[in-house]
Amino acid sequence: MANSQNELNKGEVQSTKLNQFPVPGENDTEFSAEEAAEAFEQQSAPGRSAQQEQ
Repeated sequence: MANSQNELNKGEVQSTKLNQFPVPGENDTEFSAEEAAEAFEQQSAPGRSAQQEQ
């Protein structure tokens, strides 16, 4: 059976983005307690929050 022009070969199929294994941690939405504390400290710094400016 001849391979026609509009068919992909095995290498092309395996290299498509949807056919690859996910990278561990790439879509990780969790964050550490340290990161949360840093974000909270930055948000509650004097003159930074909207409540303190009013």
